[in-house]
Amino acid sequence: MNYLAGYPEDLQAQVRQLREQGRLGELLLKKYHGQHGIRTDRALYDYVLDLKNEFLRNAQPLAKVAFDSRLHLTQQALGTHTTVSRVQGNRLKAKREIRIATLFREVPAEFLRMIAVHELAHLKERDHGKAFYQLCTHMEPAYHQLEFDVRLYLTHLETTGPLAWPAGPAAIRESGPVPAYRPDAS
Repeated sequence: MNYLAGYPEDLQAQVRQLREQGRLGELLLKKYHGQHGIRTDRALYDYVLDLKNEFLRNAQPLAKVAFDSRLHLTQQALGTHTTVSRVQGNRLKAKREIRIATLFREVPAEFLRMIAVHELAHLKERDHGKAFYQLCTHMEPAYHQLEFDVRLYLTHLETTGPLAWPAGPAAIRESGPVPAYRPDAS
């Protein structure tokens, strides 16, 4: 359970029990009802740009947003935010790029939103500190729970394989018996 290493032991024990009973995937499927409809890099760019324009209007523009099939395997990352510098004449131009693991192509909309919000927050905050997570929760109030649920899905994916999320628009989120994660208020 590599993805849950930083969480409290009692929470890890609950997840371990659900996994051993073969119920982890079933509970995630009950809570999140379907895949989002974003399949192309262009649609992903538009989606992330809409989020950026809603919450981070004054941040630097994004040059590229794309799904990347190499991310999960090579960098142990689900998304990256990079600045690519290029020399143009006698000036140095920097372009911001966001890459999201292709794993997020066929998951619920909430999971895609979580990773998009995470990478957008890096436009303002480089490090994963208090200000970074405050910005994430400003853009997505359920950010911490969604991050935890993505980690549950990754745990399921690693041990059992992918879930068969129903195709089509995701239904409204419903609270299910999946363990809840509540970070300290500090």
